[in-house]
Amino acid sequence: MSYSIGQVAQKTGLSAHTLRYYEKEGLLPFVKKTHSGIRTYNDEDIGWLSMIECLKMTGMSLKDIRQYIEWFSEGDSSLPNRLELFRKRKADVLKEMETLKTILGKVEFKIRLYEEAVKLGSLDLAMQSQTIQKLRKKLFGNPHFFPTRNDDAERLSASAD
Repeated sequence: MSYSIGQVAQKTGLSAHTLRYYEKEGLLPFVKKTHSGIRTYNDEDIGWLSMIECLKMTGMSLKDIRQYIEWFSEGDSSLPNRLELFRKRKADVLKEMETLKTILGKVEFKIRLYEEAVKLGSLDLAMQSQTIQKLRKKLFGNPHFFPTRNDDAERLSASAD
């Protein structure tokens, strides 16, 4: 079956602009055009669009997706290349996960800090509590890493002089 760009956009949820961009970037090398230049898509093209969106969800760059499509069209001779591409992507995802774990730890620290501040009625008291001091040292190494509001006030008044 043959589809227009509008029909494919409706079917896939991708905008016509995105479809044109993918084609321009070499991600849809198989899309055919009529003698008057109108793009016509088939079910296989829609399958490719689904694959492209899946690869994008993994965080793969358009450059790598284009390379994957090129290797795929080469057939089985490129299987080792495709395997290596996905191994590299996995390594990148694992690094990103480690970064996100670190960020999550900092966010959780702030939640604990503000829970303690609400309980004690003061951010300064919360920052001095044993629980927060231990957690801060565990996460950041230096228990005096974050200034108190008093430190900020002193610094601001000194810079105003």
